[in-house]
Order: sequence, then C-alpha cells, then structure tokens
Amino acid sequence: MSATSAYQPHVFRRITDLKSTGVSIDERFGEFVAGDDTLQVYRHDNLVFSSSKDRVVPLLEFIDSLCPDDGPVVLFDKVMGNAAALLAVKARAGEVYSPLGSELAIETLRKNDIAYHLDRVIPFIQKDNSEEMCFMENLSRGKTPDEFYTTIKAIIK
Repeated sequence: MSATSAYQPHVFRRITDLKSTGVSIDERFGEFVAGDDTLQVYRHDNLVFSSSKDRVVPLLEFIDSLCPDDGPVVLFDKVMGNAAALLAVKARAGEVYSPLGSELAIETLRKNDIAYHLDRVIPFIQKDNSEEMCFMENLSRGKTPDEFYTTIKAIIK
C-alpha cells in the first residue's frame, strides 16, 4: 500500500475498552496520535508508562523496568514495525494501536495472538526520505521476540 492510498484502518479483534474511566479507547488513541508521546502503555484502564523518546527505546525501557507480570497491556505506539511488534510480545501486549504499521508487524502480531488497530499499513517501515527498509525493520526479520531483544540490547547499550 502506498503512502497516498486512501485511509483504511486495519483491525484484528478488539479486546479492550478503557471506558471504565469515562474515556473510550478510541478517544485516548486520538489524543495519543495528536500528542508528543511516542509510546503509551495501559494496564487495567490505567496509564502505566509513557515516553516521547525515539524508535524502540521506550519499549525497551518498559520491558526492562516495568513490564507487567499480572496480565496483558495495551500499547499505543507511533510506528508499529516488526521490531516494535516483536518487543510488544516481550512486553506482554494483548492489543496494540498505531497510526502506521507494517505488513511484517501484522504477521508477528497475528502469530503471537496480539490484537491490533493500525490506521495505515505499508509493506515495511522505510528509512526517512528513502525507499529502503529501515534498519530496525531489517534487523528484526526472521527473529523471535527473544532473539530480537537480545540483538537490539547488544546494539543499544
């Protein structure tokens, strides 16, 4: 799908609705997309982590310091490429939302039974101002969540 294609959200089953707080998940996601955060993590209707850092750093920080042991989380991520999808598995995500996702990410999310809502889907995440696959998307190809986590942790020390 090209960047100029019409808006076609891609949804694979919704499991969560944060309405007990009086704000729907769609409203929260809209606020997230309009805001500066690059990642928000919700558990049991509560925001438990947010960051405005770049790339997969926020997911790594969440996994390393706050990853929940008491159930799945809902992730809002600005870009859901395969690298982020693999880390979403490590973060025990039950559902992810993103304005942009890749077909590679969808494969990973489906294989790991993670529900997703992606506003726009492209074949793969590209380098800025290029048609080439971005470094993280390429690095994540063919890896399990644990393999990718180990690989990226060795690079980002």
